[in-house]
Amino acid sequence: MKLTFKHPLHIGLVAALLGAAGTTWAQEPTLNLYSARHYQTDEALYSNFTKATGIKIQRVDADDAGILARLKAEGNASPADVILLVDASRLGKGESDGLFRPIKSAALEAAIPPSLRAKPTGEGTAWFGLSSRARVVVYDKQRVKREDVDTYEELGEPKNKGLVCTRSGSHPYNLSLFGSMFEHLGEAKTEAWLKGLVSNMARDPKGGDIDQIKAVASGECGIALSNTYYIARLMRSSAPEDKP
Repeated sequence: MKLTFKHPLHIGLVAALLGAAGTTWAQEPTLNLYSARHYQTDEALYSNFTKATGIKIQRVDADDAGILARLKAEGNASPADVILLVDASRLGKGESDGLFRPIKSAALEAAIPPSLRAKPTGEGTAWFGLSSRARVVVYDKQRVKREDVDTYEELGEPKNKGLVCTRSGSHPYNLSLFGSMFEHLGEAKTEAWLKGLVSNMARDPKGGDIDQIKAVASGECGIALSNTYYIARLMRSSAPEDKP
């Protein structure tokens, strides 16, 4: 879960959100929230926040692209106080488009390490990360050895030729992974890794993460990338086609 801000009021609101609430208000305030997250845990977060602070939440639900488009259309007239998006690449897009107002918050800076927030400027920080996802390797144990896929780098090595399946490289999930590789390996090594990854594809990229897992199960691929919660979703599924 990612949190970003547009107005100076956020310093007090975010401190309350993180458990530092204690301010009394002369009138009942409202927090305007644009959220791309739709989970039961968030509902509890919002309810507890209102109970702790007395601040009601006025929420607009949409996907990440819809929220960014709305912010761009609203411009400086946007009523949004807090934005929740679900991927670092989308946050980076919003930041580069100038849609977020940076803030300075000692509470957030103390709670969230620099690696999980935007690089600060003289005006403050544009966004902070509140949770992370794991993008993991799914593989066919009958065709692939664990030691051949226990790092991302190995997915681009010749030993995995013709085995890899993935969703589109332009999808934010993969863009975030590629950006992480760039930070760790540098430009030249990341470019070489990506070329190796493409040369190891079992088929053209298509579908979502669940499609990649099913492609491994069916034998179309030997290796895939998926966010962990898609694996859990399949494991819990009662659909007959998901059981195998």
